[in-house]
Amino acid sequence: VQLQAFGGGLVQAGGSLRLSCTASGRKFSSAATGWFRQAPGKDREFVAAISWNGGTTFYEDSLKGRFTISRDYAKNTVYLQMNDLKVEDTAVYYCATQEEGRAAAPDDYSNWGQGTLVTVSS
Repeated sequence: VQLQAFGGGLVQAGGSLRLSCTASGRKFSSAATGWFRQAPGKDREFVAAISWNGGTTFYEDSLKGRFTISRDYAKNTVYLQMNDLKVEDTAVYYCATQEEGRAAAPDDYSNWGQGTLVTVSS
């Protein structure tokens, strides 16, 4: 399964963006999907994750209320809605899938897409 993340761009602080993660090759509905981000000079950090059936979601505590993860089975796509963006949200955002493991642990994800850059200006 090849993952592709897109939807990044330049946005002013307070604005919104919706990132999309699509899978090609086969349906990824049996895998949990996570979003991570990496800012320049920093480690990759967990943003959000959604279970394979969409019934359970996980968020980095500091992002709760601003970010929402969801999935559309018909479109084989997982979304990350980001609202009230802040300058510190600037990073490359990645989506990844796992068959099992810890939702917030990058090492537990085996399949990664290329990132999409989100830049938030003040």
